[in-house]
Amino acid sequence: MKAKTIYVNLPIKDLSKTRDFWTKLGFKFNDQFSDDRALCLVLNEGLIYSMLITWEMFSTFTNRAIADGSTTQVLTAIEVESREQVDQIVHLALANGAKRYRESTDHGWMYYDSFADPDGHQWEVMYTNPDQLPQ
Repeated sequence: MKAKTIYVNLPIKDLSKTRDFWTKLGFKFNDQFSDDRALCLVLNEGLIYSMLITWEMFSTFTNRAIADGSTTQVLTAIEVESREQVDQIVHLALANGAKRYRESTDHGWMYYDSFADPDGHQWEVMYTNPDQLPQ
């Protein structure tokens, strides 16, 4: 079994603010799957996307309470190409309205840092170097 593509669906409060935030971090959107109720954030073209959906629309997909940003329901981790890129993305996120919820961590072979986006969704940005894995 293998998943072809992943779409992480997250509720958001403000489409314009959300688009602006992720654009400032250097990410793009697939406008073919975006409208006045949702944005399709491209994390890795053809493989990984996040559907950022207004609360009103998101509520039509579930009969359960929607996490309001004050609790942790999921930690979304994305791997990037370098430690510098981890720092760059987190720095840009914090400069554009994100909040830090924990300090960066360095395990030698894995380095990561994290932020909560303006809607309170928790993101971990990581870099791994398998050559530095302890034997």
